[in-house]
Amino acid sequence: MRNIVTLCLLGLLCFSGAPAAVAPEGPTPRPVLSTKPQGYRLRTVVLDAGHGGKDRGCAGVKAREADVALKIILALGRQIEDSMPGVKVVYTRKTDVFVELADRAGIANKHNADLFISVHCNAAAPGAYGTEVWTMGPHKTDANLSVAKRENAVILQEDNYKERYNGFDPTSPQSHILFSLYQSAHIVNSIRFAQKVDKQFRTTVKRTSRGVKQAGFLVLWKSTMPAVLIESGFLTNRQEEAYLNDKTNQSYMASGIFRAFRDYKNELEAMNGE
Repeated sequence: MRNIVTLCLLGLLCFSGAPAAVAPEGPTPRPVLSTKPQGYRLRTVVLDAGHGGKDRGCAGVKAREADVALKIILALGRQIEDSMPGVKVVYTRKTDVFVELADRAGIANKHNADLFISVHCNAAAPGAYGTEVWTMGPHKTDANLSVAKRENAVILQEDNYKERYNGFDPTSPQSHILFSLYQSAHIVNSIRFAQKVDKQFRTTVKRTSRGVKQAGFLVLWKSTMPAVLIESGFLTNRQEEAYLNDKTNQSYMASGIFRAFRDYKNELEAMNGE
């Protein structure tokens, strides 16, 4: 009987041609999903124009730090928004208002920013000139300390600053020395971005650079992401004041920061699987 059944099956196969594929019994298997992790994406940047409102910052003959910094920041924001629709741009201020230093970092933390960029102008003897890009870290010279002291002195205009900043005294060198020892977990990427900004200023914008430096800045202290403070030039130098107070040159400065941001974003995403 077994031989007869076998012969019948062979006959049917020969008569009907090659067998059609038969789906296995049971539930249809789910498609296999890729297990490759999604790469890092730089999604949010916070742009901070230093000073503002009752805090005018440093000044030249005509220009004020709060105004120049805001114009550079707004120009930078427009360039990012126009060229990178996938990046969210958040401003600590877009008008001439006073924002406390702790609140600037707070805005960045609230929006889970991937990068914090603060723009300022410098002040010193009339002969001083050039750009500087700062990250959080220990100062190595008295000159570095003096820049941090000047920028941090704005907290004297805030209420209850001793409580808000853990007893920090902006008039005390000892306070700055202790504070500057704070090391951010994001220092490597902060320096990575700072170096790119500095390179763009030197090579593309053709500005004189005073380099990438470190000191203890309150505005960078509580930010939980890579952060830099950019000194765009000296308003106490008549030539630099004229340069920085010009709309075209403000756009040039913004474009240098933008190119550094673009290169930093591409490099970081390439390193992390994008």
